[in-house]
Amino acid sequence: MASGSVDVHSQREAEDIKVWFRFIPREGWLPFDTEGLWATRVGEDLAQVRNVPFLQDGVAEDDIIRFVTDADGRFWSVEQVQASGNCTVRVLPNPAGPLGRSARAVHAEFAAFNLGGEVFSEQLPLVAFNIPADADFAAIKLVLERGQNSGWWHYEVGSGSTRWWDA
Repeated sequence: MASGSVDVHSQREAEDIKVWFRFIPREGWLPFDTEGLWATRVGEDLAQVRNVPFLQDGVAEDDIIRFVTDADGRFWSVEQVQASGNCTVRVLPNPAGPLGRSARAVHAEFAAFNLGGEVFSEQLPLVAFNIPADADFAAIKLVLERGQNSGWWHYEVGSGSTRWWDA
């Protein structure tokens, strides 16, 4: 195991917990200042993120984060301990574009990459994709750019690795 890395398999019993993240709401964006992500506890104050963030930047699925527990028993993220190399990309279909408000159509455009993703809600068809560390980042970026330039969607990178930015 590399120096500074966390052995996520060393804990005997994995415990699923919800870890909360605080952030400053962005103007013109959803009016939330917290997001809860499911995670698996991998140490006394460490957890591995298990779902894709819709709002929180700088974290991706499978990252290891450190948390503190507040007086109410809620777990709050305080820092990322180990990056997974995965990336988070959020895609919002353009209602006036050829795909309409269809999150399903967005997923279909990325089907060849076999990406995991979640949809925020039917009313807000924002798709948050987990882009695995070993994915074809350059090809995914081409699809993202093509869709944005064609008016199909808007997208943003919520968490990108060095490999992502270099692709």
